[in-house]
Amino acid sequence: MNNVKTAGLLAFMSVLLILVVQTLGGSWGIAIAFVVGFNFLAYFFSDRMAIAATRAKPVTEAELPRVYEIVRRLTEQTRMPMPRIYLIDSSQPNAFATGRSPKKAAVAVTRGILEILTVDELEGVLGHELAHVRNHDILISSVAAMIAAALTMLARMTFFFGRGRDNPIGAVGALLALIIAPIVAMLIRFAISRTREFQADKSGADITGRPLQLASALEKISAGTSRIPMNVNPATSQLFIDNPLKTVRGRGGMRWFSSHPPAEERIKRLTDMAQGISRS
Repeated sequence: MNNVKTAGLLAFMSVLLILVVQTLGGSWGIAIAFVVGFNFLAYFFSDRMAIAATRAKPVTEAELPRVYEIVRRLTEQTRMPMPRIYLIDSSQPNAFATGRSPKKAAVAVTRGILEILTVDELEGVLGHELAHVRNHDILISSVAAMIAAALTMLARMTFFFGRGRDNPIGAVGALLALIIAPIVAMLIRFAISRTREFQADKSGADITGRPLQLASALEKISAGTSRIPMNVNPATSQLFIDNPLKTVRGRGGMRWFSSHPPAEERIKRLTDMAQGISRS
């Protein structure tokens, strides 16, 4: 069900992009070229951009033996290639995975997460991140972000240069495109991010076989991200297991404008999973 939701949201976002290009006066061919072009950029450069934006540094097995041991065991268990391991010098407990495919993947953890989690809880988090890699969630999120950026840019172009801007009806349409399209794109991108987090929780718990260890880790991580700030580019915040900008944006706000599901709901789903309760 999570995968169906994701496919539907991406399709809707792509159609919206095509409509905005048409409003600008372009053809279907130009619109499709925009979609393919932005997806191409997301596919090949998402991992490099994420690593650079978070200032993550590569580490050796001698530096992080516990992380390497857990990741190696889980990747052998799931027959995945060993990803590159990175460390972020931040006291906020957090982690993320990036890479367009399992062969090009990287997993990054903060110094803070290594300080507060037990070995079992860390295994739950790393299982979650490897699930993102196996589910190609990094690529999906990058494509959604790129399309959203294209929509915002093209909506502005539509307002200033679109055909029909000199008549009242065309001007109103261009104004609506300028205001509504970026908002809709952002909402869809956040909805995709929340859906993929739920799926990674489930898939990660399937990998480790112990959903409660991830639930316990999420409880600690959520408390930490609410108290400890982290200097990170907002464009990459959705990659993390929990929103690293909570201290900047606050914990309140509407669910629709959040890139991550509420920790309480994620913990409840994992607890239900441990008890054998099915969730759609």
